[in-house]
Amino acid sequence: MTASNWGAGTVTAVAVAFGTLCGLGFVTIGYGVVRRPVQEEQPGLRHRLLGRLPADWTTQRFVIAVTVGLVVGALTGWPVAAVLTTVAVLTLPGMLGPDRAAARRTERMEALAAWTEMLRDTLSAAAGLEQAVLATADIAPAALEYEMRTLAATVRSGRSLPTALRAFAAEVDDPLADVVVAALVMAAEQQAGQLAPLLGELAESVREQVAMRQRIDAGRASVRTGVRVTVIVTLGMAVGMVVFNRPFLDPFNTWTGQAVLAAVGGLFAASFTYLSAIGRIDEPVRLINPTALAGTGVASGGQL
Repeated sequence: MTASNWGAGTVTAVAVAFGTLCGLGFVTIGYGVVRRPVQEEQPGLRHRLLGRLPADWTTQRFVIAVTVGLVVGALTGWPVAAVLTTVAVLTLPGMLGPDRAAARRTERMEALAAWTEMLRDTLSAAAGLEQAVLATADIAPAALEYEMRTLAATVRSGRSLPTALRAFAAEVDDPLADVVVAALVMAAEQQAGQLAPLLGELAESVREQVAMRQRIDAGRASVRTGVRVTVIVTLGMAVGMVVFNRPFLDPFNTWTGQAVLAAVGGLFAASFTYLSAIGRIDEPVRLINPTALAGTGVASGGQL
């Protein structure tokens, strides 16, 4: 849209809007520099909302997205393009890139199965549970090395084994790890027998879960590839028309055109979100409730 189409009042309003967005960007930068630790005891509504955002939406990424959106809005003269570009920069990298989170979780599941087998073998050699945990922590698989060393340090510091195991489950943050930890906690607190055979069965179950997850990931790889192709073709067409055939897009230089652009962008965003959702694997419910560990240690499935 040109200044002749808008008029002086409209140009002023758009300039104010862009200035406001730029100011919000600087405020965000300042907040990222001077922010203080959040008081977890009484989280406010803003903190709860921020906690629902994806973990990779860092302050730096948000500032970059807003900056790119402002540049695109200034070059095209379309306020809606600035908003859509900001949203695209925030969301598309995670959608188009490899699913690193799924690959990392599969690796940790395999490490959990290996550690469970190590515990079983150590217990079979007539070692106590606490000694078995300390012995296997020094040779833990790489994917769980940090958590295992923390577990061993917690036990050596004098804390009870059940408490250390609960903290370990909270740190690993995996439903399958909750199952293994629940068995270990029950054995430590109630002196349950036949723990080694139980750990062997749990390790086998975890490996079956890993194999099933790998088959699911392989089956859904085609879905993720389709999402990437659709997004890249759509964005490439849009950029190509803006750069090489700008007169074709002159109808968007009106407020009606901007409303249509917003509707079309919303439809594409909803479609991309759905395509991404159907390629995502839902995680099972946690057996141990992490929020209860800091207090009474009551798990969602019982007293753990």
